[in-house]
Amino acid sequence: MAVADPVTVGVLSLHTSKETKAILNAVEALGHDTEWLRAENTSISVTDGSVVLEPAVDVIANRMLLSNTEQPAEELGLANTFSQLVPMLNEPSTVLTAMHKLSTATTLASDDVRTPDVTLALNAEGLTAARDQYGEEAVYKTAIGTHGGGTWKVGPDDPVNAKVGNRYAFLQDLIERDDVRHHDARVYVVGGEIVGAMYRYAPDNDWRTNVALGGSVEDATDDLPEEARDMARRAATAIGLDYAGVDLVEGDDGWFVLEVNPTAGFKGFYEATQISPAPYIAKLAIERVGGDVDDDRVRDLSNVLDDSRPTAQPVTTSEPATEPSTIGYTEEIVLSGTSGSKSVLAKADTGATRTSIDTALAADIGAGPIKSITRVRSGSSKTAKSRPVVDVVVGVGGNQHTVTASVEDRSHMDYPVILGRDILENYQVDVSRRADRDAPDTPEEEE
Repeated sequence: MAVADPVTVGVLSLHTSKETKAILNAVEALGHDTEWLRAENTSISVTDGSVVLEPAVDVIANRMLLSNTEQPAEELGLANTFSQLVPMLNEPSTVLTAMHKLSTATTLASDDVRTPDVTLALNAEGLTAARDQYGEEAVYKTAIGTHGGGTWKVGPDDPVNAKVGNRYAFLQDLIERDDVRHHDARVYVVGGEIVGAMYRYAPDNDWRTNVALGGSVEDATDDLPEEARDMARRAATAIGLDYAGVDLVEGDDGWFVLEVNPTAGFKGFYEATQISPAPYIAKLAIERVGGDVDDDRVRDLSNVLDDSRPTAQPVTTSEPATEPSTIGYTEEIVLSGTSGSKSVLAKADTGATRTSIDTALAADIGAGPIKSITRVRSGSSKTAKSRPVVDVVVGVGGNQHTVTASVEDRSHMDYPVILGRDILENYQVDVSRRADRDAPDTPEEEE
């Protein structure tokens, strides 16, 4: 139907994503105006007591990816500034609760939404003392993380530390059902209503179900039990999110909420359900400020995930692209695992696909446990060797990278760590620069 007074919906997203594009396109398809709030076009000023936000919008849908950010307070503060000027879906205070998994758990527990038992201690002794109450296997997670990064399964003798890198970590009860392939459910809730649901199954070489890690998906929109559906709705309401992907898992004695994600992705969800949440988010934003929406049109639009380039995408500025940071042929790095951190010398190797760490060093920092086995060809060798791979946090020049590194005996090598392209793709390598003053005069054995 025709809309007499269109409203302008802004999407706050400093990155380019399928989800942001889909929401903007859905708003336009519903007959309203859009702005994409990002670095190229956004400013805020206070002059003589008057506050002006450019571009001008009536309502904002918040799509800031704070879990991927090393310093989330910067962008959270930015979103908080905007939310004081115009209504915002997924207000910063609710996102702050949702992005921190312990804050989520305590909020849900206060609202009688069942979650797995968790323990966070601010020192290693306190966390280790709580380990026995979690049985033979427990989940060990960083309090802020995404795409399954910073999540481990630990046994009773595996060391745990209060922090992994610079992020606090906690223990969580492992919820599984006997004789059932490990899976969980993602339920997409918008405005207190469920728009769809999917089951996510762990890949063969992992126990985590994240689509980003290779997990498979299956439509659960009509199959999900009412207990789980009700729990998902109550979880989103308890956190205060306008839209969220609620992750649940079923144990032998019922359902538990694992996480409430304020910026849940659309790709895997659409693959499983053939439902795009974007038109429902667009409808909620439009109606929040009094705009009119055709509900039949919303349902029609939800059958397609339209992530084509939106008209609101700003023109890229003519400023030269920021040069990546430079690191040397050898660098002092900080490796972090479940039992602590250690500063070591590493060598950059642009020919290596994956970062590699020494076996003894991996054990020292608690890298792991082993999540799978990879085949690696060394140098000019025509044969590939099998090596275990583990998750490890690598600190380079003030930045942190969670990567899946291979583990090998490097005791006969000059450097205990090789930085592969999984990290080096973020940097320029200056081979003339070395962190070790007494560098070997002869080349190291070919890797």
